[in-house]
Amino acid sequence: MSDLLYSEVEEDLRASVRDLFKDRAEPAALIARTETAEPYDLKLWRTLAADLGTAGLAVPEALGGHGASAREVAVVMEELGRSVAPVPYLGSAVLATSALLATDTAQAEVSERLGKLAAGTLIGALAVPLSTAPGAEFPSAVTAAADGTLSGEVRSVVDASVAELLVVPAVGPDGPGLYTVDAASAGVTVTEAISLDLTRRIADVTLENVAAKRVADASAAASALDTALVTAAGLLASEQLGIAEWALTETVRYLKERYQFGRQVGSFQSLKHRLANLYTDLVNARATARYAADCLASGDDIAIAVAVAQARNSPIAVHAAEEAIQLHGGIGMTWEHPAHLYLKRAKSDEIALGTPGRHRAALAPLIDLPA
Repeated sequence: MSDLLYSEVEEDLRASVRDLFKDRAEPAALIARTETAEPYDLKLWRTLAADLGTAGLAVPEALGGHGASAREVAVVMEELGRSVAPVPYLGSAVLATSALLATDTAQAEVSERLGKLAAGTLIGALAVPLSTAPGAEFPSAVTAAADGTLSGEVRSVVDASVAELLVVPAVGPDGPGLYTVDAASAGVTVTEAISLDLTRRIADVTLENVAAKRVADASAAASALDTALVTAAGLLASEQLGIAEWALTETVRYLKERYQFGRQVGSFQSLKHRLANLYTDLVNARATARYAADCLASGDDIAIAVAVAQARNSPIAVHAAEEAIQLHGGIGMTWEHPAHLYLKRAKSDEIALGTPGRHRAALAPLIDLPA
């Protein structure tokens, strides 16, 4: 039977990550960074990935990681949602790492890359559009020539602007394949796109006869890609939980401090009802996110758990962020208040790795619901 409570190890990990983000990713600094030419905080990333070891949580010890599970990665994702820290964790530690872990890790190319990703000395990105949902057809935007070089363009790749390694799905003469590409290789062009989410960027990746190494082919490549997408979608539910938790916590704090007509604003019954509804949603979001993480860790009931978590948590995160802005009144609408960063992250997450409607459609046949 699943135990969805947080373990002592998970709570210790949470405390370490939260303390780091409190010190290095406070709201004023985040907002200021969005206006610079360096939206990512790579010094913070190195501390998070290497010093705290979070980049290698899901990587086996034999490959240079910590041999933990998706449950621990989910805790880090929760804290990323609470802080919207500008680090490439989703692209590198989740998507790229999960894709390589699903290939034959006995290959020297795979084991070497995974070791560096786990150590935080290499930043990776999976070259698929961020909107790609689990179960989608194998992408054909990139083609592989007979000599193994890759050509094509992939739009809206998350964290690609700071990636040093690209894991690229491509279709060649022998069918689907999964390839590794050094982002600094000749023929690789990465162009940052305009992103709604100011703390997690997307970029368009263009490849022109780029040298690559194939790490999976045919059905193995399709399976590895889908595993990465399912894993990321399930873990994204934990980030959405973190967004909703921040929104409720900060809104309650503000309404306790704010007075109107000689009364605490939070004492008005209509606002209490709205906060109570948010709390109920938050409890629901935590249950679904924790169950998805636990299923990813155990290997049981993954497809159903991930579909439920994404279908439920995406709208909860967006609604919580919207309520935070409204209930903060005028200050919530200003650039100086961080609420807009959370709404933008929530809206971006809502379409990332499949929309709620897409996940509901995927869920229906799994539980024998008629169309």
